[in-house]
Amino acid sequence: MPITLDPRRKPADVKVHVSSGAGIDIVWADQHHSHYDFAYLRDLCPCAMCNDERQKKLDVTAHSGPVSNPISSPALPMFRPRPGARAAKAVGNYALQIDFTDGHGTGIYSYDYLRSICPCDECAAGNPGE
Repeated sequence: MPITLDPRRKPADVKVHVSSGAGIDIVWADQHHSHYDFAYLRDLCPCAMCNDERQKKLDVTAHSGPVSNPISSPALPMFRPRPGARAAKAVGNYALQIDFTDGHGTGIYSYDYLRSICPCDECAAGNPGE
């Protein structure tokens, strides 16, 4: 059975800029414009593995008290290069799948999900123009 999209969350135009590394630009059916940087999308990957990792980080943060020795703290991030994309492909007519430069490629970004995580100022303010 095909997935039905809210007409406002249906893309009118999608441009994926893998070779330049610029990210993804979407013009939605309601003429809202969204730009997604590949690093932003990698951080918000919707796959089960990434969701589990995010939940573990939230659980550790919620249950740990003040760090007594910040030098040995597991909370200090290790350097990671900024993720880009090696490739991207359409998944049916409802989503995109991105193969990231860090080797991760299992996340399927539905257009509904992409619209819900739009990073524009208007959406961040809670007024997505819908």
